[in-house]
Amino acid sequence: MELRHLRYLVAVAEQQSFSRAAAHLHVSQSAISEQMADLEDEVGVRLLERGHRRTELTEPGKIFLEHARRVLEMSRTAVLEAQRAERGQVGTLRIGFFAGGVGDGFPALIRNFRDTHPGVELTLMEMHVTEQWRALQDGRIDLAFTRAPEPQMRRDIRYEVIQHDPMVAILPLNHPRASAKRLDVKDLSGERFVVSSRGTSPSVYDKVIELCMTAGFTPEIASVSTVWSSVILMVQSGEGVSILPYNRQQIGFRDLAFVPLKAKNAFVELCVCWTARRDRILLRNFREMAKEHVRTGRL
Repeated sequence: MELRHLRYLVAVAEQQSFSRAAAHLHVSQSAISEQMADLEDEVGVRLLERGHRRTELTEPGKIFLEHARRVLEMSRTAVLEAQRAERGQVGTLRIGFFAGGVGDGFPALIRNFRDTHPGVELTLMEMHVTEQWRALQDGRIDLAFTRAPEPQMRRDIRYEVIQHDPMVAILPLNHPRASAKRLDVKDLSGERFVVSSRGTSPSVYDKVIELCMTAGFTPEIASVSTVWSSVILMVQSGEGVSILPYNRQQIGFRDLAFVPLKAKNAFVELCVCWTARRDRILLRNFREMAKEHVRTGRL
């Protein structure tokens, strides 16, 4: 049984005539007759009462017609939904992020995407950087707001840099350099450092080591924390100083100073990551919107 059998039956039922149905569908009357005979043979019951002036449905034909119309409507809906999916208007999108890496513009981006893509089921999943990379590879998320993947990950993971997050020194307010407009990293030589774990944020950890080594010293690491909020807590507790990417969430800590660094390479990249084998128009639409938010200063 094919959809055309159902379309021909609906046309005959509505036109009450093989000839008028043929004219309506722009096919020959013989084609209509053959297809209706084939349909009745396949169903095993007579669906049509063929008269000289009018063709009518039998009682089984009336029941069959109801289901035929539903099937045709479902097929039309399937086509429309497939076309919407091709345009990136429907589907599911699972986004990984980490709180220390997205600013206060991130919720606005998500709201904007929800408003412009109401047919997309969007899910947010917070996870640290290296967990995001594994989740992308495993297919647990589709996109990630994260740091640039390490070289061994780049066979599977594609990425675009959307912004550079400046690194800042995080100091207690009573630190001698707390009031500085900008800070030379070498001024922190001899300090105890609280750092982000390389296991969860390798790019930030490596950048801190790089900045210190370039400034001529190896940092004395007093504590290692897995998330930026824990690093902040350690500095507040007097464990040492730190260097982290700046984000606007840090403004609320009144007992700490966040001092920009002079070094030109004092930044880490914020990226949107995905896997090539799972890329599709929906993901590309989201990436374009994210880049637009960056260009207009809304992220």
